[in-house]
Amino acid sequence: MSNVDVDEQALAARTGAAIRSLRVKSQQSMRDVAAKAGISQPFLSQIERGLSMPSMVTVYRLAEALGVDPGDLLPSSAGARATVVRRGEGRVLPVADRPDAASGRILIEDGERGRRIIEYRIERDQYPGTWWSPTGRVTVFVISGQLDVEVQGAPTYRLAAGDLLALPAPVRQRWLLVDGAPADALLIVDET
Repeated sequence: MSNVDVDEQALAARTGAAIRSLRVKSQQSMRDVAAKAGISQPFLSQIERGLSMPSMVTVYRLAEALGVDPGDLLPSSAGARATVVRRGEGRVLPVADRPDAASGRILIEDGERGRRIIEYRIERDQYPGTWWSPTGRVTVFVISGQLDVEVQGAPTYRLAAGDLLALPAPVRQRWLLVDGAPADALLIVDET
């Protein structure tokens, strides 16, 4: 089986699921929609199960039968799918190998694009880590509290809630709490 076949099968499955979802939402039976669209009920069943792909004419007929635009029957591209990471989900990433180390939570780890997004909550009594060198460009966004970001060969950047620091190249850095007050931050590392 070639890659093209796999893509076509995935597209057929997503198209069928979209059509079925709209049919169910419209509270119409498969038989009623098929009759309105001028196709057989078994063919509509095959489309909904991703076993057959409708022609453009059939897409327009199904759209009219369902009272929607033809584009509503076609799924968005595979790359447009959303990712939702719920509170408490994501792999925990300690900043150091010691019991009082602060930890981050990896929200997104996209190896294909070379991007990682990590949420950090650093408490007063936690070790925020020592000097470290990222593998790519770094962006730090402070959600709450304040952080001093020390960058080797550059001044210290004091960041407050809502501030963003973008470093264009991998540089050694470390984070420090300001006056020991807790801070929340997002770290975005782009390796491309």
